[in-house]
Amino acid sequence: MSPRLVIILVVVGIIASGVGIARGIVQPGPAPMSGADEALPESASDADRRAHRERFFGGDTTRDIRGGQEMKPRW
Repeated sequence: MSPRLVIILVVVGIIASGVGIARGIVQPGPAPMSGADEALPESASDADRRAHRERFFGGDTTRDIRGGQEMKPRW
């Protein structure tokens, strides 16, 4: 095999692996079931996600973080 063909095959393999990993990480939501009258509306799901993000990233509102903390490495 020529070195050019090997390089092309390696690049194609890396791209295919990246696409596979990306599809595994960014999965689409579950498909709606046909005939399901009790399916939750999308807005409720979005509201749950928004509330979860606010709880996770919101932080502690009772702490004063304006001054910050000096970083001192302890070697």
